[in-house]
Amino acid sequence: MFMVASKFITLTFKDPDAYSTKQEFLFLTAVPDTGRSPGETHLPEELKPTGKMLVEPLVYTQRLELMRNVCREDTLRNLSHTAISKFVLDRIFVCDKHKILFCQTPKVGNTQWKKVLIVLNGAFPSIEEIPENVVHDHEKNGLPRLSSFSEAEIQKRLKTYFKFFIVRDPFERLISAFKDKFVHNPRFEPWYRHEIAPGIIRKYRRNRTETRGIQFEDFVRYLGDPNHRWLDLQFGDHIIHWVTYVELCAPCEITYSVVGHHETLEDDAPYILREAGIDHLVSYPTIPLGITAYNRTKVEHYFLGISKRDIRRLYARFEGDFKLFGYQKPEFLLN
Repeated sequence: MFMVASKFITLTFKDPDAYSTKQEFLFLTAVPDTGRSPGETHLPEELKPTGKMLVEPLVYTQRLELMRNVCREDTLRNLSHTAISKFVLDRIFVCDKHKILFCQTPKVGNTQWKKVLIVLNGAFPSIEEIPENVVHDHEKNGLPRLSSFSEAEIQKRLKTYFKFFIVRDPFERLISAFKDKFVHNPRFEPWYRHEIAPGIIRKYRRNRTETRGIQFEDFVRYLGDPNHRWLDLQFGDHIIHWVTYVELCAPCEITYSVVGHHETLEDDAPYILREAGIDHLVSYPTIPLGITAYNRTKVEHYFLGISKRDIRRLYARFEGDFKLFGYQKPEFLLN
């Protein structure tokens, strides 16, 4: 039996969430984004610029248009659409004071965005004063999840609030998740190494006599297996660190105002703050130089030696994420 340990997860310093082995589905009707009242500055569907911006950067509207176009492709429907379930609603954090919804996509710098919302919600006066052990403690950080509201209240917020999330090259994100959870394996998250890793190894390791800990190729086979869901159910909400952006945030069902990219976060973070009308209240924490740059060499190194069949199966699962957000198919799959 896999460990159920939500009380430990809330104390971690990276980006885990509360744990639940049961995914309860609350099916909602997708709603169009009708914008805000006349006195407010945002029209999320149109991404109307604030008074501080003379010209709206074209890249942000292009991202939204690409996402809408891919959502309409019937051939990708199974990879781009998902129900607005409790699993999705649990990923979305709410700032009612400033009418903001933030969908958490782990391994793309979400800790810093959670700090921004914690300050906006009034739990702490500044980002610097937030203790690290409080950021992911959902009993202390003052960040309600969208799932905690009634269906009518959920619909109202989905219609009218400013909504955003951040993405990253899908394969680089998987490498980051593997390194953080299985290689570095913080001491306060023992279940990844002692419960989840053995489950993956038992099912997907080809050489049964090999005794090494989980390898990246084991992880790739698990993620690329069309029948991966039977393990996902046992792993519970731990899977948020490696499931698709589609499964996390339902981008074809929810009309998001902005989609930020980790690779351009230096520009995207200030833009999101301006568009949300909160740039005068809080700043995004300083981004260390080079931390957001796409590392092609690292990606190629991790996939070196993994069979093309396994990589193709992995890409087949994450193809929706690649196409929805404009990421190129890896060159090592084009040969």
